[in-house]
Amino acid sequence: MKVHERWDEDDVRVRPGRTKSRPRTKDRPAHADAETGMVIAVDRGRFTVALSSASDEVAMGRQIYAIKSRELGRKGIVVGDLVDLIGSDTSGTDDLARIVRRQERSSTLRRTADDVDPVERVIVANATQLAIVTSTADPEPSFGLIDRALVAAYDAGIRPLLVITKTDLASPEALHAMYGPLELAVFTVTSRVPPPELIAALHDELTVVLGHSGVGKSTLVNAIVPGSVRSTGHVNTVTGKGRHTSTSAQALALPGGGWIIDTPGIRSFGLAHVTPDQIVRAFPDLEPGIAGCPRACSHDEPDCGLNAWIVDQPANVQERLLSLRRLLAQPQAPVPETGLPDGATG
Repeated sequence: MKVHERWDEDDVRVRPGRTKSRPRTKDRPAHADAETGMVIAVDRGRFTVALSSASDEVAMGRQIYAIKSRELGRKGIVVGDLVDLIGSDTSGTDDLARIVRRQERSSTLRRTADDVDPVERVIVANATQLAIVTSTADPEPSFGLIDRALVAAYDAGIRPLLVITKTDLASPEALHAMYGPLELAVFTVTSRVPPPELIAALHDELTVVLGHSGVGKSTLVNAIVPGSVRSTGHVNTVTGKGRHTSTSAQALALPGGGWIIDTPGIRSFGLAHVTPDQIVRAFPDLEPGIAGCPRACSHDEPDCGLNAWIVDQPANVQERLLSLRRLLAQPQAPVPETGLPDGATG
């Protein structure tokens, strides 16, 4: 007799049936009791959020730590985002609140690592102003970075400001000559003291501060926000470049109302996500010459109307045309709609 012919029911291994579970659904909780706040810092997947007060204004005092909920998926969260979160009553515990929604953004300041990088990075969200900080010396002003930041600001619908520092080392005359004629607010910081006009311009605004390492961004923020302790550094005497001191973006509440966001110093500001037409719109001072261009002009060809027009213009305007043509000559890369998760700075 074969072995299997001697088997009976006791030899049969019966696999237990699965317990009933709730059927899957795409419906998600409404979280009607969620609180609203603004993300003021991001650190390795954890978010510092300033909660809103009863008057729907982001409060300066009440801040909590939070993480993203699973239902947000890969939706990125960056400094400046307005978010809805639950579980904020975690005082005295190790629990973290959960961000369940990201509200619609009013603006996104973006860049790419370089002009051929197909991935855009969101630097901050909901900013209303971009303060471009440049020094007169140590390090020398980078007109290319200023022009790139202006393009990014106009593309995002953010009002740009130009803040000139270290005027005790060199004259700011060249910067004033280059950007003074534009519809651009220019502020000069003397002896590390921000002028009253700059303080007034920041009132009730969400202003992001951007510039090369070593130009004095964190020093400026420390002077504007009493009690802030943003790290400051020095410029390498050999390379002429600054050392990164701020390692992540952080929003700081202004005493009279509003927020200022200090960002790490950057070495490059790619514009692969910006179309050539958008770049041209960031140079309104060249519009009289562009008006004489033939249809579909690349602005760098023999028949370009700018060629004849620029001859009678001052040196600073001629330099602006060179900057425009340098930006337009950069190879453009298509940017995918998804890109990297927001907040990746590259």
